[in-house]
Amino acid sequence: MTRRQIAYLACAVTLVVSGMGAAAPAAGHLTVHRVKPGESIQKAVDAAKPGDTIVLSPGTYRESVRITTSNLTLRGSTVFPTVLVPGKAAADACATAGHGICVTGTADRPVEGVTVRALKLQGFTRNGLWASRTDRLKIHRVTAEKNGNWGIALERSVRSVLTHNVARDNADAGLFVSNTTDTESGAVDAQGTVISHNRVSGNRIGLTVRRLRNLTVERNEATGNCAAVFVVGDESTPRAGAMTLRRNNIHDNNKLCPKTPRLPFLQGSGIVLTGAEETLVAENRIVDNVGASPLSGGIVLFKSFVGALNERNEIRDNVVLRNGSADLANRDTGKGNTFRGNTCGVSEPAGMC
Repeated sequence: MTRRQIAYLACAVTLVVSGMGAAAPAAGHLTVHRVKPGESIQKAVDAAKPGDTIVLSPGTYRESVRITTSNLTLRGSTVFPTVLVPGKAAADACATAGHGICVTGTADRPVEGVTVRALKLQGFTRNGLWASRTDRLKIHRVTAEKNGNWGIALERSVRSVLTHNVARDNADAGLFVSNTTDTESGAVDAQGTVISHNRVSGNRIGLTVRRLRNLTVERNEATGNCAAVFVVGDESTPRAGAMTLRRNNIHDNNKLCPKTPRLPFLQGSGIVLTGAEETLVAENRIVDNVGASPLSGGIVLFKSFVGALNERNEIRDNVVLRNGSADLANRDTGKGNTFRGNTCGVSEPAGMC
């Protein structure tokens, strides 16, 4: 064996050994922090550096977790459940607010490149996951259930990717994405945020998109909610819209939810646009959503709470059947909205099917 071959073999052995176990790699390499039930997730997050991964073993963790470091990955087991539930009262702002996981940046320094995956967030008084001022946040295969407000919620965040998540039985929206939740302002450019292949069920609203532009909602399933999808805008500038809703499967959203100070009672709503512009609603399957609310129907255009109109939206090539009181309902006076190529039975006004 030549010296070159011996050196190569020694190098290969070193690489194999360095990849075994949970020991921290040498300086300049990324670290995997492993956490077991009974140990502190927050302690591992606080010790992590950009690029590190925190791996949670299966089991139940009784705490909230706050992430403020960019380029971290927090992931559970893909085989057995890794569950976060509320723990003892803590001084941490995330726990005090009643959230399960918080990913929070600032206006000057958004948190970038964080990934949260393969976790269940259950029973928090506010939101299962709350993100504010993030860039390129990825949420994948997270289940958020039975939380007191939203399941997974983002504000002031751009280039987000929400895929293959489950949001069920949350008190308000299962998935909620917004410009801001604490002030009134115009729509924010979401810079290509993608919400795809998620399942939302048993929530008040399956998915709410509020005062945003430039995002895609595709190939999601919504069933058993009071309302499936809400696109919400108002008269502020810029207007909400310039987004795409396509190839979603929306069916049997017939749960009854009482009215609120802002909305009438909800039941049987598929996709509802309020105060939106230049939005494409295409190739969706929307069936068997039935109710008697002013917002009931398969695809509904309705003026916003403050009276802002829908304008220049395109509704085409959808299958919209057996919805009540109509498959397509334009209950607005906005201009430039078009309906074409849809398979439907009943429309308001008549003639759109």
